Amino acid sequence: MSVCQSCGACCAAFRVDFHPAELAGGSFAWGAGVPLEMTVRLTPNIVRLCGTDTAEPRCIALAGEIGQQVSCTIYDARPSPCREFDVEHAACNRARQRHGLAPLWWRRQRPFARAWRALRQRSLPI
Repeated sequence: MSVCQSCGACCAAFRVDFHPAELAGGSFAWGAGVPLEMTVRLTPNIVRLCGTDTAEPRCIALAGEIGQQVSCTIYDARPSPCREFDVEHAACNRARQRHGLAPLWWRRQRPFARAWRALRQRSLPI
């Protein structure tokens, strides 16, 4: 299971706005496209996933318990903001913090940790 499948905090922390062309039947839809009934039209050029604009946001497509096991019910058709989100973004740790989950610092620090270990293993003259 990926770290995302045991988290889901991003799906319950941010608004998800995208172009209507990503909706089902749209010219830029991924897979089957985002179902129209899961969205709210904001302007002619912007739609939002339902549930992501409330005081305590939670995407309508999120299934499961945050911090335990989650899945996206429209994963293959998810919109571009969801596709572009990554654990390397600082927003990931902000979302995790909002839900009381530990940050994923190891993702960013791993290259530095390897370099530090390599330096420590060398016997440098003083």
